[in-house]
Amino acid sequence: MPTVFTVNLTAPLLLLLLWATQPTLATNWLSLARLPRSRPVSGAAPCARLRGLTPGQVGVCRARGEVMESVRKAAEMVIEECQHQFRNRRWNCSTTSRGINVFGRVMNQGTREAAFVHALSSAAVAVAVTRACTRGELDRCGCDRKVRGVSPEGFQWSGCSDNLSYGVAFSQTFVDEPERAKGVSAGRPLMNLHNNEAGRKAILHNMQVECKCHGVSGSCELRTCWKVMPPFRRVGVVLKERFDGATEVRLTRIGSRTALLPRDPQVKPPAARDLLYLTPSPDFCHLDPDNGIPGTAGRRCNGTSRLAPDGCELVCCGPGYRAGRAEVVQRCSCKFSWCCSVRCQQCKNTVTIHTCRV
Repeated sequence: MPTVFTVNLTAPLLLLLLWATQPTLATNWLSLARLPRSRPVSGAAPCARLRGLTPGQVGVCRARGEVMESVRKAAEMVIEECQHQFRNRRWNCSTTSRGINVFGRVMNQGTREAAFVHALSSAAVAVAVTRACTRGELDRCGCDRKVRGVSPEGFQWSGCSDNLSYGVAFSQTFVDEPERAKGVSAGRPLMNLHNNEAGRKAILHNMQVECKCHGVSGSCELRTCWKVMPPFRRVGVVLKERFDGATEVRLTRIGSRTALLPRDPQVKPPAARDLLYLTPSPDFCHLDPDNGIPGTAGRRCNGTSRLAPDGCELVCCGPGYRAGRAEVVQRCSCKFSWCCSVRCQQCKNTVTIHTCRV
């Protein structure tokens, strides 16, 4: 009779086995956006059940649980902003119906789309955590009190400047953790770390100054000012521009270390704010469910534009497009009503809609 052995697996060991049997992707934490608001994302037990986190990120979750609600918010910001910036492109940041790989297997490849998502993700975490600091929602941080004194322009630094240094530091700890855990001698971790930092620099190099005037009858005898982050939409615009000008690189050994250098030797080395990619993108024209690519069949496009990214010739990839008429309801004849509202009528208009052929 065969001998039966029983093994008692502890919870940490079971967790490690679960991670070992699933492919890990540095952007899987974006699946936090799919969790219901009622589900907690901090505490020892809840952190261990967050499937999109790597073991190192689970450790961050347990140690700094108060920040995790901001991380959930950052995941939502990434999806919303990505879909806004790419709404008129063949790849429009469409998400998968389920699973922890929100944007599909296209993120597994070192494409410029993956570069953009990494940059946007690291920026979103920095922004969301910094906002929470400024609002007083986190115990370990608050306003940036280091911004003090008189500026070269003559105004007084005061008020509550955004504590970007705290948000950036947390973003480096949480977002960069999967890459540092793998080691930074391979091409893809180096690419991801560079793009993560480029995302954070998009905030740093676009900081704004807000001021308040003090004086008799509203005069501006004295100005007090503070630093604020740019709107996240502005960060998205900057990174989209970096996406369009991204540099294709290859892994190169220089002495005892490895580095990413332009594949074309005629191209100058990219700056820290530029985006890098290792692999050319697919054309995104045809349906590819395995890789999370929905294709462009049935997509709306701009029939009056030929060369713009949203033009039907580019979006539809060649099969052509068709025009149809549709009735839409729009606001019209709006009037300002004292005080303080705007009242509009509902008007029906017939418009022409262009869609890609199947």
